[in-house]
Amino acid sequence: MRITLELPEDIAQGLGSRWKDLPRAALESLALEAYRSHALTAAQLRRLLGFETRMQVDDFLKEHEVYDFTVEDFKQDCETLRKVRARELSIESAPVRSSWRSNMPSG
Repeated sequence: MRITLELPEDIAQGLGSRWKDLPRAALESLALEAYRSHALTAAQLRRLLGFETRMQVDDFLKEHEVYDFTVEDFKQDCETLRKVRARELSIESAPVRSSWRSNMPSG
């Protein structure tokens, strides 16, 4: 499907001075809004924008401050952090053993 936008010349010039490739900028804006509103999946976004990999999609989303981070993701990260901190605390409170060098005879 081909979509054509008609813009007043002064607006087109103003936008064109900000974005060198105005048709691409319009496509990316449409794609971002469709993705944010869940009208497009990441795979569809990749196809629409011509990206070859999911990593390119992730970079594009990050560049436009679009993050796929759910409440469940946040809860899982908090639990992981709690476990890591608990492990670090148990290591820090463990008794320090003498090093092998201090057990060597002097002389």
